[in-house]
Amino acid sequence: MAELSDELIPTRATLIQRLKNWQDQSSWQEFFETYWHLIYGVATKRGLTKHEAQDVVQETMISVAKHMPAFKYDPAIGSFKAWLLNMTRWRIADQLRKRQSLNAHQEFSNDPSLGGEIGIETCQVLPELDKVWDDEWEKNLLEVAVAKAKRRIDPKHYQIFDFYVNKEWKPERIAKTFAVSVGQVYLAKHRVTEAIKQEVERIQREMI
Repeated sequence: MAELSDELIPTRATLIQRLKNWQDQSSWQEFFETYWHLIYGVATKRGLTKHEAQDVVQETMISVAKHMPAFKYDPAIGSFKAWLLNMTRWRIADQLRKRQSLNAHQEFSNDPSLGGEIGIETCQVLPELDKVWDDEWEKNLLEVAVAKAKRRIDPKHYQIFDFYVNKEWKPERIAKTFAVSVGQVYLAKHRVTEAIKQEVERIQREMI
């Protein structure tokens, strides 16, 4: 476990700093893998179709790439989390504008070309995005941390953890199924839990 913890300690510049280099493909891939599902999930929960949500993901990533060189992390001004939310918010608004212009849904009553209005539903949806974003952020962070931790730990340990924590099997039943002691069940659960916590902390540190 000590070796695992050491592996999770960031030794490079934070991900935000690395993203300022457009040529750093591995960092951009890491960023995409970490946040695309968050952006997609928020977009669909705001009523967009799968296709529209995919466009939101693509356009948000492009927008982040364009603005990242000038992005400066300053806790006094706001977090990266809030900054990314704003990027996503406007891309969702763009999709709603497209719906208006195509007259796909009659409830969008304002023409965005007249005075820059974005429509009644858009105005109602976007302020509500903050709560959805917060909920999805935490969910996504955990899911990404679990996925990353699974690559680093013994598959058998994760199976034991999954049966114990997610499927809520009794330790004795798990021990019998995997031919291990009850103590080993508790140990595997502890190791996987710590690995996930370490990944959560690493991801959070990467984004400051």
